[in-house]
Amino acid sequence: MADEKSVVEEKATVELSANAKKVMEMVEKMTVLELADLVKAMEEKFGVSASAPVAMVGAAPAEGGAAEEEKSSYDVELTEAGGNKIAVIKAVRELDSSLGLLDAKNLVEAAPKVILEGAKKEAAEAAKAKLEEAGAKVTLK
Repeated sequence: MADEKSVVEEKATVELSANAKKVMEMVEKMTVLELADLVKAMEEKFGVSASAPVAMVGAAPAEGGAAEEEKSSYDVELTEAGGNKIAVIKAVRELDSSLGLLDAKNLVEAAPKVILEGAKKEAAEAAKAKLEEAGAKVTLK
């Protein structure tokens, strides 16, 4: 418990301006898809990349030959709804706010179905975690 408290205290030392606090409050209320779209729009507008640079110093090839390149986009596929369909339907609606309740229900019941197409790795993993937390079985393709 003492370690957790010190981590919280460290995070609390960051001082934000009034505008930054407003932005933080807005970001907290956004869905994963909205955040992914926002990051993409900001990258395009400001000509930057939100991904951290990765050093490939001394990378050894895999046993089968050349090392595989990591995919840049993923499809999130709902393979099985699981026992708690209601929670899965809610999670699907959070991921795709354009879906109505009936559309989300039909999508969940028609599993296996792709929920997100061409999502970035971080967004795909976050969506997978949210769906699995709701009780669904998910694969990234």
